[in-house]
Amino acid sequence: MSVLDTLKELIRNQLQAALCTLDSCIDKCPEAAWDAPVANLAFCQVAFHTLFFADFYLGRNEHEFREQPFHRDNPQFFRDYEELENRRQVLLYDRVTMKAYLEHCRKKGTASLAEETVNSLSARCGFSRREFSRAELYVYNIRHIQHHAAQLALRLRLNYQEDTPWFGSGWRTLR
Repeated sequence: MSVLDTLKELIRNQLQAALCTLDSCIDKCPEAAWDAPVANLAFCQVAFHTLFFADFYLGRNEHEFREQPFHRDNPQFFRDYEELENRRQVLLYDRVTMKAYLEHCRKKGTASLAEETVNSLSARCGFSRREFSRAELYVYNIRHIQHHAAQLALRLRLNYQEDTPWFGSGWRTLR
């Protein structure tokens, strides 16, 4: 296996493990907590924010984002793209579409990584707000997913005694 293949497999496995963690939080969230606060947003808003930017940064640039089939097929879910504005979220999100969006992000992550080359991973990432390589953008994206999944997991643990398992390579539960 080449170094490129090893790197792509490592990124894919860790991206999918992070998405599994978020998925577990979404699944374990009691209905009463879905719209309840987690810091300064509702649980569903944190989950949406996490997937929104995972999806955003798995693309090649910000220009193609709204034209994806999942976005065109679910305009009521994305509505006014408030996440792209410099303001606090106000919209709430349903769990069924959230789960479909997570699956979209899983598939997009796998497809995006399959297209990467040594040159594309070492090139600038393509996003005006980020000054690093495409390879670093994947790591940044994984860290962002884990950051918010940890917030949600902590809320579930403290308020509902729900544990979130640790997901490893191959996306299996390791606990």
